[in-house]
Amino acid sequence: MDMFGIGSGMDFLAWRGMVYTLLLLNFVFACQLLLLQPLVSALDGQSVDAAELFERASQSIKVKSYTDALDDLNAAIEADPSLSEAYFKRASILRRFCRYEDSEKSYQRYLELKPGDANAEKELSQLHQAKTALDSAWTLFESKDIERALEHVDKVVLVFSPACSKAKLLKVKLLLESKDYAAVISETGYILKEDENNLEALLLRGRAYYYLADHDVAQRHYQKGLRLDPEHSDLKKAYFGLKKLIKKTKSAEENASKGKLRASVEDYKAAIALDPNHTAHNVNLYLGLCKVSVRLGRGNNALKSCNEALNIEPELAEALHQRGEAKLLLEDWEGAVEDLKQAGENSQDEDIHEALHRAERLLKMSKRKDWYKILGISRTAAKAEIKRAYKKLALQWHPDKNVNNREEAENKFREIAAAYEILSDEEKRARFDRGEDLEDMGMGGGGGGGFDPFGGGGQQYTFHFEDGFPGGGFSF
Repeated sequence: MDMFGIGSGMDFLAWRGMVYTLLLLNFVFACQLLLLQPLVSALDGQSVDAAELFERASQSIKVKSYTDALDDLNAAIEADPSLSEAYFKRASILRRFCRYEDSEKSYQRYLELKPGDANAEKELSQLHQAKTALDSAWTLFESKDIERALEHVDKVVLVFSPACSKAKLLKVKLLLESKDYAAVISETGYILKEDENNLEALLLRGRAYYYLADHDVAQRHYQKGLRLDPEHSDLKKAYFGLKKLIKKTKSAEENASKGKLRASVEDYKAAIALDPNHTAHNVNLYLGLCKVSVRLGRGNNALKSCNEALNIEPELAEALHQRGEAKLLLEDWEGAVEDLKQAGENSQDEDIHEALHRAERLLKMSKRKDWYKILGISRTAAKAEIKRAYKKLALQWHPDKNVNNREEAENKFREIAAAYEILSDEEKRARFDRGEDLEDMGMGGGGGGGFDPFGGGGQQYTFHFEDGFPGGGFSF
């Protein structure tokens, strides 16, 4: 009996435990149903409620969240393929981003659901205009018709497709080609604000800074692009090309400062050859080359280099100064004075004003008689050489020896005698060499009060030569 009682008690406990377990499991299951049902219902409603998705897309469009809007519109169309307005809004967004093929399909589907809709037909026409204009702009760009290409992009493509990245980048390329570097920097700034890792925008913006000779900023743009894509060929070419240019320019300047002038000339020429179109930097290279050529005494080469610099920057004072120095080497006194005067107007540099005074003195000297030239001797001629030249010319142009052209002979002889008077006198010769105007002081022939070998124009002329005059009774 006791054993039976014990066994019955154990069975009761087991059954009671099983019942409690089942009740607990049912409770948990019920709780799960109660808690998850609202979430499941919400998700189910979201996946099938096309109207709600469409409304959410409309709100995204208002805040220009076009990617989110497209996602919701695609989901709305999938939930309700007959929701015509979703096709229309999707077509408009796709046209905005110049996804013309997808946009056209959505417009056509909308028109199947809403035949003859004027707004849809108008926007579809705009799509065709934008697509045609974008294709034409690329063709015009390739043929270097930059102005017309810009018109197509600005007045058509970006009007109907204002978020078209292809059109924006094409516009930047056109602006770069037309050398509007400030506009390039501005336009790429907008692009990089939307996508800071846009490699093409980084490259184009870097090139704009490069052509403005802001090489440090250009280099930073190239480096950022290469960190994103180390194998980008155009970025690599731009970056290493800039480094080579900087290195060659530095070498030219250092050689010039060290007096290695011929090596400097070659470096300047090599730097210019790296990018002949880089005018903002090349103006300094041409100026450096001109300076070195002046120091080498190469007047023609200096003139050519300074002309190149002034073609780029016409009022560059230092280039005008150096061209003036080059013209002095070439004995273009008037040209030198003109350049140096213009340079002095834009600069207070004492070297320029000293060069101007020197050029004015040489110009003045060039307009008076060159006594050395009259005697046919060099400026370094010794006293004996001066006397020999005088005797030879005096005999050649003596009026008694030139009875058929006596007037010309008298004029020639006066010049020869005046030249001898000045150049045979050490003090007068030194003053003439310094640029002093001896004629204004009453010295030298050809003016009132000057030396006149004919003594006022008498009829008999007696000239005395130490070794006698061949065939005549003249003695000196």
